Amino acid sequence: MEQTFAVCRVSVAPVRASQTDKAEITTQLLFGDQVEVLEKAEPWWKIRNAYDDYEGWIDFKQLIEITEPEFHLSRNQQTLVPLGTLNKVIAADGSIYYLAASSNLPAYKDGVCELGKEKFQVSFEPHQTKAQVSGTDLAASALFFQNAPYLWGGRTLFGIDCSGYVQTVFKLAGIRIKRDASQQAEQGITVNFLPEAQTGDLAFFDNADGKIIHVGIMLNANQIIHASGKVRIDPIDDEGIYNPELGRYSHKLRIIKRFIDPIPTR
Repeated sequence: MEQTFAVCRVSVAPVRASQTDKAEITTQLLFGDQVEVLEKAEPWWKIRNAYDDYEGWIDFKQLIEITEPEFHLSRNQQTLVPLGTLNKVIAADGSIYYLAASSNLPAYKDGVCELGKEKFQVSFEPHQTKAQVSGTDLAASALFFQNAPYLWGGRTLFGIDCSGYVQTVFKLAGIRIKRDASQQAEQGITVNFLPEAQTGDLAFFDNADGKIIHVGIMLNANQIIHASGKVRIDPIDDEGIYNPELGRYSHKLRIIKRFIDPIPTR
């Protein structure tokens, strides 16, 4: 198959494990996400997300084909949709798209972004990632999603899973991490002990078989914010996350990783 590239043309698009509407949603594409098309079995295309190399199947009507130069030009861009619920772009026909935080704005310039040959008027001030980011910055973004419902494969305020949540917060900070918790656990620098954890560190949790199944963002050495039922703040200790509503530990701590420079100590 001739190499094909495309970009997500809708606000949120489900990516499925196989080419059927009944298949599991493994992740989502957001507006402006660039992909490489690996296989075509219309109406389904198998795609690889340029941001994190995640693969899956998507209805091709939710994509716009772009050229290879457009693909390479946009894949490392840093112009994003900011935190908020009313961020919208307006198509040439006047129709409105409400966009999720961390969505891309390809080829953004002077209030306009472009998806292939289509242009969209951007009605908000885009988010520009910083050259340097702090744990406080990460925590501020993380708290925006508090109480967002848990959704397997989700990446938005209206439904998000644990690793999608972490990836989104870190994307807004300009830190690229993988999609799944088990993949994210292989990145970063290990923090040896929980009392050494700092704001913005990631804590990972495993099951009885030792497989990493959950991740959350440390607010401090005693609290974590994570997506479990909803995005919530819970206490954490050496055993794991304690859920006060359940009256028991919900997740067993495996490892803590750091992705930003540590806070200087005196």
